[in-house]
Amino acid sequence: MASYTLDDIRTAADAKYSSTDITVDEKTTVHLLNPLRLSKEKRAELVALQDRLDSDDKGVDQQEVLAEAIRLVADHPKKADVLLSAVGDDLALLAQIFETYGKGAQVGEA
Repeated sequence: MASYTLDDIRTAADAKYSSTDITVDEKTTVHLLNPLRLSKEKRAELVALQDRLDSDDKGVDQQEVLAEAIRLVADHPKKADVLLSAVGDDLALLAQIFETYGKGAQVGEA
C-alpha cells in the first residue's frame, strides 16, 4: 500500500492545477489561477461569465466580459490591470489570453 504525506499530495496538486503565468514586463507576471484554486463563489462567477460569452445575446460586450474574467482569476487585481492595460482594446489578444488560460486550466470543468 502506498503512503503519502499531505505535502506529497499538495505538490501533486500544485503541479496538476498550476496557474497560467503571463509575463507582461520585467516587473509584472500575472498568475491566472486554475478554477479549482478559486473560491466556490469565484468559480460560480467564472461559469456565469462563460455563460454570458456563450450566449446568443448579440449585445454582450465580449471585451468587457473577458476583462472581468481576467480580473476574477488573476492572483492580484493590480497585476490584472497591468495586463489589461498592456492589451488595450485588442479583443483578439484578450480572447487569445483567455483561450490559453482555458486550455491550461480546463475552465468550466470544476
